[in-house]
This record gives sequence, structure tokens and C-alpha cells, in this order.
Amino acid sequence: MPRPAGPEADHGAFDDAQGLRKVIHVDMDAFYASVEQRDDPSLKGLPVAVGGAAGRGVVAAASYEARVFGVRSAMPGGRARALCPDLVFRPPRFEVYRAVSQQIRAIFLDYTPDVEPLSLDEAYLDVTRDLRGIGSATRIAELIRQRIRHDTGLTASAGVSYNKFLAKLASDQNKPDGLCVIRPGEGAAFVARLPVARFHGVGPRGAERMKALGIVTGADLRRLDLATLRAHFGAQADYLYRAARGIDLRAVRADRPRKSVGAERTFERDLSTGPVLRETLETIIDLAWERIARADVRGRTVTLKLRLSDFQAMSRARSSPAPIADRATFAALARELLDGLLPLPQPIRLMGLILSALDEPGAPETAAPEGQGQLPF
Repeated sequence: MPRPAGPEADHGAFDDAQGLRKVIHVDMDAFYASVEQRDDPSLKGLPVAVGGAAGRGVVAAASYEARVFGVRSAMPGGRARALCPDLVFRPPRFEVYRAVSQQIRAIFLDYTPDVEPLSLDEAYLDVTRDLRGIGSATRIAELIRQRIRHDTGLTASAGVSYNKFLAKLASDQNKPDGLCVIRPGEGAAFVARLPVARFHGVGPRGAERMKALGIVTGADLRRLDLATLRAHFGAQADYLYRAARGIDLRAVRADRPRKSVGAERTFERDLSTGPVLRETLETIIDLAWERIARADVRGRTVTLKLRLSDFQAMSRARSSPAPIADRATFAALARELLDGLLPLPQPIRLMGLILSALDEPGAPETAAPEGQGQLPF
């Protein structure tokens, strides 16, 4: 009988499983907000949001004290203030966050060359090639978290497992400042206990739809065959089928060329009317351009991505002859794309914007906005 996932079992558990990878997902705890609290001790213990409080300002990050009130990233600043009147807003300082991120990445590279950054505050590490000969993925994760705390004054949570999907789930299990290990043979059972809302790409609306079909947990999802899933969830079915079984053999790939930068959001309620969709697009423009500016890239193609209420995807793209170097041009193309699709055939549950055909060579790739990619086992 498999032991429960956790940090307390012996560190050599992975070594007996032949052919499996040792994967760690490290996720900084409320990264931007934590940096602000570190650099301004008067903010410690207070609800803090990084972002804009006025107009169309958006919360880029929220401290755990703010999350207690329901404040979340991507939330309009006015809404966040209404939920938490004592919320302290701080403007983003991306040059500081980037410098701290480089410190953290240097720590990762002391243990493995196989580091795949997803953003400034999270990364996958494949420690199968163990530079220090420690021999235990769990011990490496513990050492990395200790060094992050010592060198930066910040905390990180980590998940350890034998594939990326499970490691990412594990890193979120004991947040903040936690460690969770899912050992070989435990993945399917771990996923079976989880609510499907924890699966990346499902979201609140998707979880509601699944609940109507009797799917609440990973175990419920696993009972459905692939044909049934395809009938209900279209292109997402293959991912759901594999995820319900804890399957994911995507490699941790270091320093891949960046192909795109973007942002997307899944909504709690489906959106349908033109004015609401246009207002929502402005928020997505802000979120996407923030990431584009942070990544310091230019691109020629803007893609608008929509997911309809029946889970079918719809997208439109438009290219510029010159690299898009300012928010105004990016926003204008995004608005044209949405206007060209209205009225929509049905409400949408997701909207996203992507900038691609990038001019910047050789930068690390950011995480794909949604889905788990290919998950062959």
C-alpha cells in the first residue's frame, strides 16, 4: 500500500524506481508581495497588493494576508479595495523582482543544469542529473528552500515527484513555505483524491460543468473513458484523461527559445454581451502587456484566444509588418480582433491574448497560458 505523499518518508524512495525522472517544482510564495514586505518591514503582517488601485488598475500579486479577504491576482484594483478596505497597494518593481529571480535561479543551477523557468517566481528542475551527488530529490528540494530563505529572506514551496504535472500539484499542496512529495506508485492515488478544480486549465466554471456530469474528484474523472470525455470536452479530453491518471512525461527543458508571451483568464461566470467582453478585453490587455514588458520582447503577431461555454476553442490572429513596441499598438490590434468576432455564437468561459513571432532570440520560454501540453506515458 503506497505511503501518503509528504516530506517525511525516506529520501531514497526515488532511487529504486528505474527509468523515472526526479522532478522538483519550486514556486515562490506570493513573490512580488513578499519582496515588498521584505524590503519595507512596516508592511509585514499587512494585506499587500502589487499593482494598481485606481481606474483600470489590476492586482498583479497579493500577500497571504490579503488573500484571506478574497483578493487575488488579476482582480481589478477597485474590487480588491472593496473586499479589503485596509489593502496596501504598492507599484510593481520588476527590476527588483528580476534581480531576486536571478539569485534564485543561480541556487537552482548549483544542483542541476536542467532548469526550466516558467516565470520569475517558479521553475521546474530535473534533478535526475544531480551535480552534487546528493542522490535524493527530496533532500535537494529541502536544501534549495533553505538557501532561498537564507540568501533572499523569502520563502518558497516545493513539490517533488516523477513528472511535471504531479510536481506542480505537489508544490501547491502545503503552501505557503511547504514541501510535498509524491513518490513513484503514488501519483494516481494522489490525483484521485483531488477536486478536479485543482487541475490546471479546468477553473471554477469547468469544475461546475463537470459537477453537473457527476465529476467532482480525479477518481470520478478517471471512471470516464476517452470517447465520453471527447464527447463532452473536445480537445481538452486527452489532457483530462491523462491527468486523471497522473500521466505526464514532458521533459524539463532548459533555456528553450521563447515563442510567445501572453495572458489569459477563466471566468467564474460565462460572458456574452459586447460591452462586457470589451471591458474584459481591457483587463486582459493590461495583464498581457505587463508580461510582455517584463520579458522585454517585441513581436509581430497578436492572437486573441477564446474558449466557448461548450469548451470549444476559437482564435483569431493579426500580424504587424513591424515589431509591436508599445501597448497602444498591441491594444488596438486586440480590439480589432474581438470586434471582428462579435457577436459570438455562444458565451465564453476564457479569454486570452498572445504576442508571438518574437524578435528576441534565445530567452527562456514562459509557461504556456493553459493546458499541460503533450502528456505521453
